[in-house]
Amino acid sequence: MDNLDGIIADAKANFDSITDLAALEQAKARFLGKSGALTELQKGLGKLSAEERPRAGALFNSAKVQIEALLQARRDAIETASLEARLAEEALDVTLPGRGRSRGGIHPVIRTWQRIEAIFRSVGFDAADGPEIETDWHNFTALNQPENHPARSMHDTFYVEGGLLLRTHTSPMQVRYARTHKPPIKVISPGRTYRVDSDATHSPMFHQVEGLWLDENVSFADLKGVYTDFLRRFFETDELQVRFRPSFFPFTEPSAEIDMAFASGPHKGRWLEISGAGQVHPNVVRNFGLDPERYTGFAFGSGLERLTMLRYGIDDLRLFYDGDLRFLRQFN
Repeated sequence: MDNLDGIIADAKANFDSITDLAALEQAKARFLGKSGALTELQKGLGKLSAEERPRAGALFNSAKVQIEALLQARRDAIETASLEARLAEEALDVTLPGRGRSRGGIHPVIRTWQRIEAIFRSVGFDAADGPEIETDWHNFTALNQPENHPARSMHDTFYVEGGLLLRTHTSPMQVRYARTHKPPIKVISPGRTYRVDSDATHSPMFHQVEGLWLDENVSFADLKGVYTDFLRRFFETDELQVRFRPSFFPFTEPSAEIDMAFASGPHKGRWLEISGAGQVHPNVVRNFGLDPERYTGFAFGSGLERLTMLRYGIDDLRLFYDGDLRFLRQFN
């Protein structure tokens, strides 16, 4: 047992020289492992006499406890040093100026949305919102579109499971609103719509605003007055020229394409198609649950991106959805 003090001193010197936990575990095996110095010494206890064995065993156990204490102390020291080094490396300089949180802004299309709502609310129109996943009946049938209409084709419409589809216009809200409200009905329904189309002037997802005024004795003349006033207020000029060109839509009769021309600027004198509109078709009024002999009215549909592009002089629709902050900051 005379070697115990030497083994303890050797273990302390060895442990103190190690700075890595993995290496420390290897050093532990050198002293306390199956073939370690202390283990080999323990094997000699059986050769001692019965009188010597208790004293030798006590010395051996004391040595083992001291080596384990030295091992744990060194392990704690290495972990502490590692933590301090990491904290020093990752330390924050609290004297540095803070990183400012930039403020967001309103998207130009949403600005147009808000502007349109404000204009129509000022003349008594309500604003309604509805589901973007629609039934075939609300999106097509109730609006007098026949089963063989091209818009029902998968080349033009996104279909989802259960016979549902992504609405191709916000016109279904005319049906939903009219079936839950009594005349007079004055409502616009701005929102997102979806069609299988993508180029510089078309997007698979785009925004549209539908308008509906339904009451007794509402005429095409009311449509011309309301929409012309809207355009002049939206573009902030009374010098706009507006014309109603005969056209065809299944949900209106008579129908018209609405064109306008600026009196100045890059589009001066050029007629630009801006909306589709017309008197609500009697079949659609019936699908509203109303009598077309008593109630008449008009409806229109306009693209928000189109209005935004004309208002701000933007020539590529895709700029709205690229997420380029250099472009978007111009509007905020």
